[in-house]
Amino acid sequence: MYSIIDIESNGAGFRKESIIDIAIYRYDGQKIIDQFISLVNPESDITPFVQKLTNITPKMVKTAPKFHEIAKRVIEITANTTLVGHNIDFDYRMLRQSFKRLGYDFKINTLDTIPLAKKLVPDEVSYSLGKLVKSLGIPLTNHHRAEGDARATLELFRLLISKDTKNEIIQKQHEESNAKTYINKIKELTQDLPNEKGFVYFQNEAGKIIFSDHVQDVNKFSKKVFNSKSKKWEEIQREVEQINYELTGTDIIAKLVMNSRNIKKREVLPFGLYFRNNKYLVEKNKLNKQEKPILKFRSFTQGVKAVQFITKQDEFKDAEVFRKKIELTKKNELLLGTGRKLGEKLFILIENGKVGAYGFYELFTQIQTMSKISKLKIDLPLQSVDLNNELQLALLRGDFETLPLPK
Repeated sequence: MYSIIDIESNGAGFRKESIIDIAIYRYDGQKIIDQFISLVNPESDITPFVQKLTNITPKMVKTAPKFHEIAKRVIEITANTTLVGHNIDFDYRMLRQSFKRLGYDFKINTLDTIPLAKKLVPDEVSYSLGKLVKSLGIPLTNHHRAEGDARATLELFRLLISKDTKNEIIQKQHEESNAKTYINKIKELTQDLPNEKGFVYFQNEAGKIIFSDHVQDVNKFSKKVFNSKSKKWEEIQREVEQINYELTGTDIIAKLVMNSRNIKKREVLPFGLYFRNNKYLVEKNKLNKQEKPILKFRSFTQGVKAVQFITKQDEFKDAEVFRKKIELTKKNELLLGTGRKLGEKLFILIENGKVGAYGFYELFTQIQTMSKISKLKIDLPLQSVDLNNELQLALLRGDFETLPLPK
């Protein structure tokens, strides 16, 4: 039993998309036994590109059902089937993230018609749905609309089944349903991980954390671990059964969290910003151990970008003015910046030039008094990570709004 699917999205950023058009045909290998076709209200904008591509306008989806209103129907029509699509990874991801927003973990076996077509219909010029079905004489109406593309995919799948004299499609379906291969394990564990900064936690079958770290891209890092041939990762690859994560949004939030949790992590900042002969320059810190750098950087490129920014500001031609701008010594301030997610803000408490605490609040929350801040703040018991340097860089970039400490 199969569910042939096609989904059109609103064109928002990766992992932020919403479904605007969906079509599912329940197919028993011989005939269609059920179908579900609907526009969907994405509850957000549709990009001009998608509007032009699909001819679906905001007005058309305004009165369409929202995903939570069709979720039960999607579950019913796909129950006990293999989900089939042309580039099924996209359609499956769209479904999973839509259900995840409702707090439901949607899982189903999948089958992609692209690799099957490449194997059973070799030497085609293109395997895009439009060009492939045209080459094969399969009708396609309303291209880039879910109903038309799903129906064309079904006819393509029907053709592939008829050409599958060795029963490779059925065999592949059986293997994916019953064999827990390493590749399937990687795919299942990483498919919903975000391409964002955060703490990643690898856990074994009992739920014990066997590895954790803060990484720049949770998804890429996790896949890199699985694809590594290094012996360092062998035990992790073998033992991990689930991956959890905690987004941090920015490096400064990551460092604040590490300090609050007493996590010590040595950071290498080999380059420094210096001011000589009325000129800002970046060089390796070890070249001049007698002179203290104004700022430190992870890379030469990061330093060069900072210099380019500084030299554009007329007030910073005087190095002392620049130093005072970013210096935290003796300052008593409240810094407000971007939080870990949309609608959240970060606050940092600077008392006598030291970072004493931090916290998060929703945009609609008022933190105009110290009593309110005290309820939300997370104290920092140690300074194992160089917070001052990271804060100075953030202040230089204009990442924070600076306010006097409230009463």
